[in-house]
Amino acid sequence: MTSRWLWHLSQITRRMWFRASLFSILAVVTALAAIVLAPYIPSDVPTKIGADAVDNILGIIASSMLAVTTFSLSTMVAAYSAATSNVTTSATRLVMEDTTTQNVLATFIGSFLYSLVGIIALSTGAYGSTGRVVLFVVTAGVIVLIVVTLLRWIDHLSRLGRVTETTERVEEAAAEAMRLYRQQPHMGGSPPVDIPGSARPIHVSRIGYVQHLDVGALSAIADRGKGRIFVQATPGAFVTPVDPVAFAEGLDVAEQEAEIRACYTIADTRSFDQDPRFGASVLAEIASRALSPGINDPGTAIDVIGRAVRLLAIAAEPGEAQQEVACPRVHVPPIAIGDLFDDLFTPIARDGAGVVEIGVRLQKAMLILSRLGPPDFAENAARHSRLALQRAGRGLTLEQDLAILRELAAQVERP
Repeated sequence: MTSRWLWHLSQITRRMWFRASLFSILAVVTALAAIVLAPYIPSDVPTKIGADAVDNILGIIASSMLAVTTFSLSTMVAAYSAATSNVTTSATRLVMEDTTTQNVLATFIGSFLYSLVGIIALSTGAYGSTGRVVLFVVTAGVIVLIVVTLLRWIDHLSRLGRVTETTERVEEAAAEAMRLYRQQPHMGGSPPVDIPGSARPIHVSRIGYVQHLDVGALSAIADRGKGRIFVQATPGAFVTPVDPVAFAEGLDVAEQEAEIRACYTIADTRSFDQDPRFGASVLAEIASRALSPGINDPGTAIDVIGRAVRLLAIAAEPGEAQQEVACPRVHVPPIAIGDLFDDLFTPIARDGAGVVEIGVRLQKAMLILSRLGPPDFAENAARHSRLALQRAGRGLTLEQDLAILRELAAQVERP
């Protein structure tokens, strides 16, 4: 469980401006620290190390970092555009949250501000001869940082916005959400039960997707009122004022409805954090885009099928020993395994029905999944094996190709 405030804080730390602001503040403080440290430097040190050269060095850093930052921003925008056109718009957010890119831009902006503040302070005579020593030493460290950052940036640029790199980021985000779900399939609450007739519905006024659900806050409300809350809309659900997002029993709904609604964070788009199905859907979108006639890249779709198997393998891992439920008064439904199979494989089987390589890879994936997890895995694998074979029967024209798929599908059906 993650509280609503911690989740909002994590969203802020992923923004581009956050790291840039931190590095900028650090750069200004570092540049001005030489004034404070100047009295502790021996007076004969400046002549020994040639600290007078710091003026020219700061000028070079200021002019070069401004140009490098502008170039890096244009490159970053081009990478976002490439991810949108070649992969999927849903994955662009992950590219924008890339920590390496954010650290590089923050370093360049911070270095520019550091040199600019240093030049201004030097022109006012605030440093003095001993203060220049501190500034010279720090500037040497900044130069080393810039060189290391440039080398990392050059290596990173070769992958930024590429299909494989972006697909890998989507898989990582989906796998992280899946691991959290595997650890707490009910998000720290209790399994769902039949909703009593005395329970009153809770509605929201906004239309959108549930990005985050604060089960801990719901539990506090239920504990305070000695009642129970039955969650209906989990992260990823599309909610409207028509359908209730939850039911409350034993609570003064008129007084606490606003508090319950506040536990739901609703926005126009879905989020990867608490929603494994969103990551699965984005992976399927990447495969569908690759199979479109304009791109015609079955290799990427085959790669996505392998990633889908790895993602479902996390859901098939044996559960840990039963632990005490943290929020017993809140009932949260789990994700249906069948929905995950549908999110991952239905678009690929539909768009790749006319490609025998996709059909073969799908049948082999279903064979692995049928033997990998619990009985519901075998049932859903067999169901999707049959559906993929039916779609291939309408998309393929060569009987030999269909015979290969039928043989593979028969292996999936065998116990």
